[in-house]
Amino acid sequence: MSNEYKCPKCNSINTYQDMNLWICAECFHEWDPSEMVENDESQAVILDANGNILQNGDSVAVIKDLKVKGSSSGIKAGTKVKNISLIESHNGHNISCKVDGIGAMYLKSELVKKI
Repeated sequence: MSNEYKCPKCNSINTYQDMNLWICAECFHEWDPSEMVENDESQAVILDANGNILQNGDSVAVIKDLKVKGSSSGIKAGTKVKNISLIESHNGHNISCKVDGIGAMYLKSELVKKI
């Protein structure tokens, strides 16, 4: 199956066509393949919690409190993270960054919003 029929949001192959739109049966994302912008073939589109496209070097804010393994403190909602790097999915985490006071870590894109 070609990539144009995979869901661009969750990368599922469980999709179907309804008129000129394709619909993902798992996350219910709808898209028109003719309107999709071709991105770099080596990197998939990564979206934040609000559906905005994230790029390397963007600044994001965490939208909920996160626990950090090996630390008694965590990351509070609203914490700003600058200069993110997008990576291939690493256990569901697709953002590599440095958080002030915590250090280098991976985050999930659905837990941040672009600022």
